[in-house]
Amino acid sequence: MAAISGEQAMTLLDFTQKPNIALLDEVVNCFYGTVGPQQQMAQRVLTQFKEHPESWSRVDAILEYSPNQQTKYFALQILENLIRTRWKALPREQCEGIKKYIVGLIIKLSGDPAQQMQEKVFLGKLNVILVQIVKKEWPHNWPTFISDIVGASKTSEPLCTNNMAVLKLLSEEVFDFSAGQMTQVKAKHLKDNMCNEFSQIFELCSFVMDNSQSITLVGATLETLLKFLNWIPLGYIFETKLVSTLIYRFLTVPAFRNVTLKCLTEIAGIQSNSQYSEQLLVMFSLVMIQLKQMLPLSTNIKEAYKNGQDDEQNFIQNLALFLCTFLKEHAAIIEQKPELQNNLLEALHFLVLISEVHEKEIFKICLEYWNYLSAELYRENPFSSSQSALLLGQSVLGQSVLGQSVLGQSVLGQAVPPRRQLYLPILPKVRVVMISRMAKPEEVLVVENEQGEAVREFMKDTDAINMYKSMRETLVYLTHLDYADTERIMTEKLYKQVDGSEWSWRNLNTLCWAIGSISGAFHEEDEKRFLVTVIKELLGMVEQKRGKDNKAIIASDIMYVVGQYPRFLRAHWKFLKTVVNKLFEFMHELHDGVQDMACDTFIKIAQKCRRHFVQVQPMEVMPFIEEILNNIRAIICDLQPHHVHTFYEAVGYMIQAQVDSVVQERLIEKYMSLPNEIWDSIIARATSDLQVLQDHDTIKQLGHILKTNVRACTAVGHPFVIQLGRIYLDMLNVYKVLSENISTAVALNGELVTKQPLIASMRTVKKETLKLISCWVSKSQDPGMVREHFLPPLLDAILGDYRRNVPGAREPEVLSTVTAIVERLESSATDDVPPILDSLFQCTLEMINKDLEEFPEHRINFFRMLHAIAANCFESLLRVPAPQFKLLMDAFVWGFKHTMRNVAEIGQDILLVLLQKFATHPSGTQFFQTYLLDLMQHVFSVLTDTSHAGSHTMYATILATMFSLVEDNKIGAPLYDPTTVQAANNAVYVQEYVAQLLKQAFPHLNIAQIKVFVEGLFSLNMDISQFKDHLRDFLVQIKEFSGDDPSDLYLEEREGQLRQAAEEKRRQQLTVPGIINPHDRPDDMQE
Repeated sequence: MAAISGEQAMTLLDFTQKPNIALLDEVVNCFYGTVGPQQQMAQRVLTQFKEHPESWSRVDAILEYSPNQQTKYFALQILENLIRTRWKALPREQCEGIKKYIVGLIIKLSGDPAQQMQEKVFLGKLNVILVQIVKKEWPHNWPTFISDIVGASKTSEPLCTNNMAVLKLLSEEVFDFSAGQMTQVKAKHLKDNMCNEFSQIFELCSFVMDNSQSITLVGATLETLLKFLNWIPLGYIFETKLVSTLIYRFLTVPAFRNVTLKCLTEIAGIQSNSQYSEQLLVMFSLVMIQLKQMLPLSTNIKEAYKNGQDDEQNFIQNLALFLCTFLKEHAAIIEQKPELQNNLLEALHFLVLISEVHEKEIFKICLEYWNYLSAELYRENPFSSSQSALLLGQSVLGQSVLGQSVLGQSVLGQAVPPRRQLYLPILPKVRVVMISRMAKPEEVLVVENEQGEAVREFMKDTDAINMYKSMRETLVYLTHLDYADTERIMTEKLYKQVDGSEWSWRNLNTLCWAIGSISGAFHEEDEKRFLVTVIKELLGMVEQKRGKDNKAIIASDIMYVVGQYPRFLRAHWKFLKTVVNKLFEFMHELHDGVQDMACDTFIKIAQKCRRHFVQVQPMEVMPFIEEILNNIRAIICDLQPHHVHTFYEAVGYMIQAQVDSVVQERLIEKYMSLPNEIWDSIIARATSDLQVLQDHDTIKQLGHILKTNVRACTAVGHPFVIQLGRIYLDMLNVYKVLSENISTAVALNGELVTKQPLIASMRTVKKETLKLISCWVSKSQDPGMVREHFLPPLLDAILGDYRRNVPGAREPEVLSTVTAIVERLESSATDDVPPILDSLFQCTLEMINKDLEEFPEHRINFFRMLHAIAANCFESLLRVPAPQFKLLMDAFVWGFKHTMRNVAEIGQDILLVLLQKFATHPSGTQFFQTYLLDLMQHVFSVLTDTSHAGSHTMYATILATMFSLVEDNKIGAPLYDPTTVQAANNAVYVQEYVAQLLKQAFPHLNIAQIKVFVEGLFSLNMDISQFKDHLRDFLVQIKEFSGDDPSDLYLEEREGQLRQAAEEKRRQQLTVPGIINPHDRPDDMQE
């Protein structure tokens, strides 16, 4: 490839000359085919060409004469950008010219099937551009678009095939992707027009399906129809022969069966409407008849899927979707028709077979339905905890009818609800599927790798965790429906593990994960009997099996199971003690992951059973906590430091449960004696020789001790003051000495020295010191003690040190510690704020105001500190001199201008707090006179900037607060200079000011648009929801011109909906015993 000079390439940017297409091809080839300076030059020229306001005028010549596909795509990008951003600004005749050119080009390329295949990607891009034009032009400037495209489709099959693709794209743009892409009014207008003119499109689709012999055209028509089915008027589906055509003509044809099944699934998803119930039932019956011919009930679907081609595997997945969708929406109407109940059971049989297929995505589809069905059956007649088989005689356990336990019918002396009766034959099969396929819970850390070895898992598999949660919930509902059957299946599977007939790691794991997942779903007496069997058998297997890997897997399963049943452990002290002693044994087991699980299970049990460890239990001479503390050295001798920290936190929860403060103090002293012994020894040596604090091993020991203290304080809470007081002053002295060591090292060797291991360990000691203090302060119940005894020496040690240090050696934890203190002391910290700001504000601001990314921890902690001060010590801000207050205000604005979302949201919170505080404060008038209009301008500039990261709702709340302050005349003085500005009042002036501001920033907006927007800011500021919609429509108008993607405007709504759905789901789950993991339950499971 010959090199092109930059000068030569730049001639492309002279739009007074004729276009040089050959040169443009060369520059494009240079961009895609070279590297280094040549590529950079090509990129520069192409970018400038693309951004040139006249570049679109060259598109037709490029598409006509360039043989290079990449150059053609480049031209289409220019055209697409023009349509999205500047279409409305073009003269009418130019719009018509572009429209005719694109339509002509599409007709030319799609008229010949061979050319259509050859230019498939290019034609696809042209279709996208045509749809962008249609969105701008139809129906106002192109009222005949639908009749034009339908009429053209009748002239040739290849053209019709492409037109189907255009209609499909248009449907997606209007019905699926319109939120945020256009104003709400425009989207509604297009949707209404699509519905009104749909009859012509439907006639075309019907004609093709009835008459065409072209596989390509019929396939394209079915794909297009699929996109229409979720919005077209229902009469087109149920009052025509569409459904029977799909089933009889296309469902059994291999080329069309997948897309046909997708269409039928869309129809099945239509909300049940009594008007069309009969048609839906007929559809279901016809599909089942055809399905049994294609896939007999005796088919082994698991094997068929494994050996099938892609198309056949997709069919199984689409079948699962159809059956699940139909049964979820319309099972209720099938259940009422006795003649169709056999069809229902056959459909469920297919679903059970599909559930056995080893393909995660297919299993998820089935799982969602089984979850829905089991929850429905449970909710119509919920579990009653008094119905225990044990209390009513166990003799019937294991008897079954149709493979289903008769517990529900005869033992409880009440009839099984008719609906549940209908599903009885299928539910045991679903239980077997759930138990044998149970996903791995988050708590299990020992897993089987691809080489078949038992290893520790380091990466969390979020997909598996979510599947486990869903399977767990489903199995809990299924257990409530018949816990005798669940117990029967699990016990049989357990005995097959013990006798070796089904022994494998996979089988044992899934069984134990299933057993752990139904905690709380049995009546307490049944749970006890079942668990005793399970744990005894598992403990027996640990002794019986040989090999480290086998033992590790069984140990991991035992720990998971016992950790899931705190209710059982609380009720059976001897078992609890045995289990904890077994965990202590596992803490000496060096196999990967076993110690981790032992410590994790121990802390869970400690949290849930904490009181039992500090009380004297029957047949015991002292509380078990005493035994643990007496043997603490022996228990933790083989643990890694991070395990020791977890262990100390667990024991801390037990000590926190001791209500006698004298006993509690004695326990804390004993509990911390081991770390204190090492601490005292180091302090004694350092007192006589400070060089000790430059020894790397000693510093690492200090870090380890302080981390142990932090975890202990997390669990013990306020009473930990006895331990903190013991080491507090020594700890601050160590902090000062290490600070000096670090500063000296930096002065001698530069800032890079902070990354060296010794200096990094010294910084760890400083960080852990600060974490320990902020942890205790946040849990303290005596703010007076904090302020009087702890605060003065702390500020003395940390403030000056922070200010003096080089930026890279300043600890972000200093800022978070100050935040914790201000939040705990609230207004009583007001007098301490000025020295804090003096030392921390300016030097931190200088670290973070160079860009938006550097020092991320300091950045977020800095704004959290400012927020805490503004919210809790507002009066202290009023004492700041005017020049410094201006700096503070600049910092607050800098906060919400961040692109880091968490920082921007704190900045927004600070601004809202200030507006609310000053609105009711005597000095508010002066503040608003000085800052309100500036703040308003900053908020608008951030809101209309594409890279902003804050919350739309929060910006709406801030602006609504500002405009209501102005409208309600809450500002006691004019916001303008009355000597130079003529305005009736602040409201009139602000209206004019904002309109002018927006006109300068967005000259493409017309006066009417701006006027409507500004009036809305005043009239809608009492309703945040309406105010936000008003803002969002305005932002869509702006982004249409700038070419930015407006989809993020609805991001917050989507997040909010998901959050609301999750909260509602949790509320429902809390009403069902066993659904919530025992460690996540806030009520009876927590002591």
